[in-house]
Amino acid sequence: MTNLEDQLAELDTLAKGELKDRWAKLTGHPVPQVSAKLLRLAFAYELQTKTLGGLSRKTKQRLDQVAAAKTETRDIRPGMRLAREFGGKVHVVTISDAGEILWNEREWRSLSEVARAITGTRWSGPAFFGLRQKRKAA
Repeated sequence: MTNLEDQLAELDTLAKGELKDRWAKLTGHPVPQVSAKLLRLAFAYELQTKTLGGLSRKTKQRLDQVAAAKTETRDIRPGMRLAREFGGKVHVVTISDAGEILWNEREWRSLSEVARAITGTRWSGPAFFGLRQKRKAA
C-alpha cells in the first residue's frame, strides 16, 4: 500500500508485534512501552508527519510554551500597531492588512529583526514589543 489513507486504515488490522516492527522501521527509535491502541495513534502521527510534514516551528514553540505554562505570546494581527520606547525614542511597528511588518518605511521579516535593528542586540521581537508575557499563577 502506498496511499496514506490505506496505510492508516490498515493500522487497525495489525497485531501489536507487527505494529512494533513497523514503528522501528519507520522511526528508527525504540518502541515505546504503551498499549497497542496508543501505539497505533503514535504510529499514525509519525506516518502522517513523514508523508505530509510535521508541525510548523511556530506551532511547536506555542505547544512548548503552553506545556511549560511559563509565558504566553499573543499573535500579531493585521492592523496592529506596536509601540516601544527605547533609547529615548518611541518606535512604532505596523502590521499591514497583508500581514507585513513595517517599521521605518521598510518591510521586515520578523519582529525580532526590528528589535535587533533598534537595540543593536539579539532580542525576541514578541518579548521586546510586549507580546510575550509571563503567565500569572493560577
